[in-house]
Amino acid sequence: MIYSFDADVKAHAQRIEAALAAYLSEPALSGPGIAPARLVSAMRHGSLNGGKRLRPLVVAQTAAIFGVVPEATVQAGLAVELVHCYSLVHDDLPAMDDDDLRRGLPTVHRAFDDATAILAGDALLTHAFGLLADSKAHPDPQVRVRLVTELATGAGAGGMVGGQMRDIEGETSPLTDRGIAQMQAMKTGALIRAAVRIGAIIGGAASEQLADLTAYAEAAGRAFQLADDILDITATAAVLGKATGKDQGQGKQTIVSRIGVEAARRQLGDMVHQALTALVPFGEAALPLRETARFFADRPN
Repeated sequence: MIYSFDADVKAHAQRIEAALAAYLSEPALSGPGIAPARLVSAMRHGSLNGGKRLRPLVVAQTAAIFGVVPEATVQAGLAVELVHCYSLVHDDLPAMDDDDLRRGLPTVHRAFDDATAILAGDALLTHAFGLLADSKAHPDPQVRVRLVTELATGAGAGGMVGGQMRDIEGETSPLTDRGIAQMQAMKTGALIRAAVRIGAIIGGAASEQLADLTAYAEAAGRAFQLADDILDITATAAVLGKATGKDQGQGKQTIVSRIGVEAARRQLGDMVHQALTALVPFGEAALPLRETARFFADRPN
């Protein structure tokens, strides 16, 4: 059967969307008390309105290298997606990036209010770890502990949250090229890295295989962020579904602001090449991950 990346993305996005819709409900989120309806609505608003679900996709694609069917990765993919959605809800707040639009709709703090948006993000983050601790994520409790650790590491002070802090610091203090690369590897790349490693762990990857897949994830994560920075300059708000030109307006430091769009595109090609090279040991089984790395670089939004 010929592999279709578009069909793969669509099928997995539908799978994750359905799982999100079922999980982000009052019955599923309640206990010991009843989850407030307004909070649940805000969580749904920040999570269900589209999106390509790329992080759960790479969880599934990585696990598939080891023969794991997509359905067996939904629980873990859902956990990663909840962390991603929480980060977007909080990043959009007035104290952070102060955005009014996300995926073409009002951001959570605009649709509700700042306090509700903060609490919705808090709840999304918290429930993500409950999902990974559940036996649906993996039958082996020792594996589940590893999954929790991977997500916590990717999302925490040495990962996504720390990268956001470095980004904020960079608005007032100059960063070196290495500093920008480190910030972006943490802010964006760390959660992609965690998603790939979570898929590998579910698949039972050996240490050498995990190392190769980690190298792929780190290169692909850098490509994703660099493409994002290019789109912030070259794309329209209508295409992106959010405001453009924000980085320059807020004094954020990016590779694109240092070397220009054309040079950044050449560097982007190098990053994709690094990602693809890391997958050589896996042969045809890694074709979906290869196509995902290419999509990270070429995506329109």
